[in-house]
Amino acid sequence: MKKKNKKKSQNFSPSKLLFLSHLICGIGLASSFWLAINVFSINLIDYPVQTLCLLWLVQAPVVILVYSFFRKDKNQSSYLKAVARGLLGLPVGAVVNALGAIALGAPVGSRYILRTLNWSLLMSAFTIIHPCSLCLRFMAFDTKLIESIDYMICIPAYGAVIGAWFGAWPMPLDWERTWQEWPICVTYGAIMGYLVGLLASFGFVVRVSRQRVKGD
Repeated sequence: MKKKNKKKSQNFSPSKLLFLSHLICGIGLASSFWLAINVFSINLIDYPVQTLCLLWLVQAPVVILVYSFFRKDKNQSSYLKAVARGLLGLPVGAVVNALGAIALGAPVGSRYILRTLNWSLLMSAFTIIHPCSLCLRFMAFDTKLIESIDYMICIPAYGAVIGAWFGAWPMPLDWERTWQEWPICVTYGAIMGYLVGLLASFGFVVRVSRQRVKGD
């Protein structure tokens, strides 16, 4: 009986850990918005550069510190090395996201340099630094998600990218609204997609855990 209960708790432990990690990441994102509005009196529409900078400065360390605990090479790599990998992945991911955004039509010019830079760093916190901290390849085009960690990484990243893409739709419309400027609505879309991805990945992990329990 004890072995059975122990086995059952182990099967459900990934979902519990995932819920805790996603909760911490969500609280980190909410805290950055709270700081922006209540402490620094800025918002994404009126002060996009400053707000984006604050968002990634809060979110990136939270994600790196949390996901480094889930590194796959625990016997060969220390927690500090995993954190270092995440920190190195932050600028690399920013370059990837910036080039992708520009290739898809993001404006280029002195007015938008800082906006694009800080947006790209935030997107890197949503997409790239997770696998860097975990010492995993980024499965952006891998549709075969097997392990809990696969859902943990890929689905929130998919959500952020898809959300950013949908968020860009109002930009070319002739509404002459401030929030249509780059990258305000794109950022809101990415954040919403990321949060939906966090919830969706948790649901998938719970489902996989239950299927394994039934299989056992």
